[in-house]
Amino acid sequence: MISADLAKRIRLIEITTSRAVNDVLAGEYHSVFKGRGMEFDEVREYAPGDEIRTIDWNVTARMGRPFVKRFVEERELTVLLAVDLSGSGAFGTGKRFKNETAAELSALLAFSAIKNNDKVGLLLFTDRIEKFIPPKKGSSHVLRLVGELLRAQPEGKGTDVGQALDYLGRVSHRRSIVFLISDFLDEGYDKPLRVVARRHDLVALSVTDPRERELPPVGLIELEDAETGRRMTFDSSSARSRAQYAELADRRRANRRDLFRATGVDEIEVSPNDDYVRDLMLFFKRREGRQ
Repeated sequence: MISADLAKRIRLIEITTSRAVNDVLAGEYHSVFKGRGMEFDEVREYAPGDEIRTIDWNVTARMGRPFVKRFVEERELTVLLAVDLSGSGAFGTGKRFKNETAAELSALLAFSAIKNNDKVGLLLFTDRIEKFIPPKKGSSHVLRLVGELLRAQPEGKGTDVGQALDYLGRVSHRRSIVFLISDFLDEGYDKPLRVVARRHDLVALSVTDPRERELPPVGLIELEDAETGRRMTFDSSSARSRAQYAELADRRRANRRDLFRATGVDEIEVSPNDDYVRDLMLFFKRREGRQ
């Protein structure tokens, strides 16, 4: 039984994301993510220009004139949403926290998928596997996934992207579209990333707050690592300290980009302060242009 407050939050996300899906995203999603292959549709009489290799010789012999097989793209896909629920997600300096952005992104992708009659599954992870819901179709199933995201109370606080990818590799036996949604404040997941990227169409959504890349000069501030609880005092009035902070963030970002590029993983960078629908649209258009 869900609370009235949770039901209200689920309904609000459904309305917001459904509008975005109907207005701009569904067509882009359909054109970018292809089906598994081609499936048989019908046999029709041969017409000039048809390829000889499509001739159905059994029907041709029976009817006494040439017939060809017609195939259409098999559209049904499986979409897996792997969402990072680690402690660092409970941070934001603008309109919303990173974990709220991750939940809305997940809902947006899930509604786009079911509008195309695809199956959607959900993996929630921290430094452990928190929950896995196998892929299914239907709006009621997607609303359940959104509810699980919003009411999740993870046991772990840290981040283990590698473990999440290993788990996905074990439970997803058919080729799927995997959206990995995280701030990627983790290391050492290179090998499982390569394995999953070879088997699936893997897209990384990096959710990062601007203050994780650059700090303003506001004097002494107390910083706390949300995943370990470790605290430190930082002198943001020091230009040198701010430059070192930004340099560390830039290096982490560059290393992540290099890894994704080397493994053929597409990345979408998302800020909680920006329009994530626009970010997704730009990604879809870039990807469609490549195809």
